[in-house]
Amino acid sequence: MELRGRHVVITGAASGIGRACAARFAAEGARLVLADLDEDGVDLVAQELGAVGMGADVGRERDVRALIDGAQRRHGPIDLFFSNAGVGGPPGGPEAPDDQLRRTWEVNVMSHVWAARALLPEMVARGSGYLVSTASAAGVLTQLSALGYSMTKHAAVAVAEWLHITYADAGIRVSCVCPQGVDTPLFRAAVETDPVGNAPMVAQPVLTPEEVAEAVLVGIAEERFLILPHPEVARFMAIKGAEPERWLRGMRELLSAAREAHAG
Repeated sequence: MELRGRHVVITGAASGIGRACAARFAAEGARLVLADLDEDGVDLVAQELGAVGMGADVGRERDVRALIDGAQRRHGPIDLFFSNAGVGGPPGGPEAPDDQLRRTWEVNVMSHVWAARALLPEMVARGSGYLVSTASAAGVLTQLSALGYSMTKHAAVAVAEWLHITYADAGIRVSCVCPQGVDTPLFRAAVETDPVGNAPMVAQPVLTPEEVAEAVLVGIAEERFLILPHPEVARFMAIKGAEPERWLRGMRELLSAAREAHAG
């Protein structure tokens, strides 16, 4: 899809990947509606780019629907909806509080479901539309530091896969963005909170949000389902698929090494 003249909505657009994609899409001539929980922050970005800014908590279906309704009133049918907003969730494993895990699930997974629920009837009726979501390399590999993040990003990939398989023949395009380490406030907070669990990501190249935005733009232009800003993720996926025991052993070794380095 070429973005010039297209009506595009981006969530999580006040900072990080969302902000960088908004700037890159604006340069391509898209008509943008930008949303974020940080309403003041997204308004500033919108003013800089000549876009429309809206406050929205995508962890609530009514906010997702209000965002879509408001965008449609402003610019008409939505050509591309980019479910980019996400949260890191609680660190650790099954001991994490239920309310924190539930919030992580609602933002990282259900927001994608709610957007599809609201958008697909109209998109299918006109035979075109594009749903893009940000998951993570954690969704195709795993995240050592946080069960909640890992399980929700796996689920986000599954949602995108299902939508692609089910609606491609109806003219709906779906892309899922799966970056590894990206220099965003969310990434920096995760590394500070859990340096052991995030050590493997820090050891790999950490991209700028602008580099990810460029990869996203290319992926959308090619209408590619899986967008991997870090090309090494494809190699890790191949190992995981072909030799799962080797991959699990390697991940255990990475975690052990990180624990030893932190203890030292």
